[in-house]
Amino acid sequence: MKSVFMKTVTDLDLTNFNSYRLKATCKRAFFPDSEADIQEIYEKYGDSKKIILGSGHNIILAKEYYEDDFIIFSGNFSHASIDGSLLSVESGISMYDLSILALDNNLSGLELFYDIPSSLGGAVVMNAGASGEEIKDLLVKVRYYDPIENTFSEILKEDINFEYRNSFFQRNPHLIITKAWLNLKQSDALEIKDKMERNKEVRWSKQPKDFPNAGSVFKRPPGFFVGALMDELQLKGYTVGGAKISEKHGGFIVNFNNATGEDILAVIKHAQKMVKDRHGVELEVEQRII
Repeated sequence: MKSVFMKTVTDLDLTNFNSYRLKATCKRAFFPDSEADIQEIYEKYGDSKKIILGSGHNIILAKEYYEDDFIIFSGNFSHASIDGSLLSVESGISMYDLSILALDNNLSGLELFYDIPSSLGGAVVMNAGASGEEIKDLLVKVRYYDPIENTFSEILKEDINFEYRNSFFQRNPHLIITKAWLNLKQSDALEIKDKMERNKEVRWSKQPKDFPNAGSVFKRPPGFFVGALMDELQLKGYTVGGAKISEKHGGFIVNFNNATGEDILAVIKHAQKMVKDRHGVELEVEQRII
């Protein structure tokens, strides 16, 4: 059932919809609340290019103005239901809110994601994770919309072909995840909460929290650690415009002074060249450049 009034905004300021806090505007943005809303967007505005945006935590807005339509899942499309240890969740929910929901129901498995900023949909697309845990380990199946076929389908975890920070959905960016089913385990609430806080403490001790950023910029290349490479090449603090490689962790780029997307991309390009020249290694960007 479609929403009576789907939220639609013209010339939306995207500053608060990307974690780098880059200043950008899109011509039109939709905030769907149902699958029928999503279908209506494509049926009614089929001629325009569509850009899908979740929580905005793993993206780089490369332009200051977009003639395209944005379909945004941030605070909307976030209904969740629980049946025993099985969660059925819409893709717009934040991983923070989802981990709190699991805690409130004595369900373990999402502790790691308590402090990994992302929507559920975004976490599935990139197979988010850390410390050897990944979202794929919890998934049962995923529901998605294919705008080319104008159909909704479901795919089992085994058929998504998850890899390190990659998936079937990463390779097919036109597909829109609408829902996912996660299988958790019953556990003690105090133990769950303790693990959540320990994970957060470890991450905050290592990662820059003083300036806007979008997490790890590069995928880890085989045989190397990105942070160590930045140390070796003395790239920490390397600056272009308002963007720089964090002094706290070389795997992060921060917006310390009204950076633009071009500033961030220039920092990335320089780091890639330095690593390539020294080690012959191609640093692959983990973040999605729009």
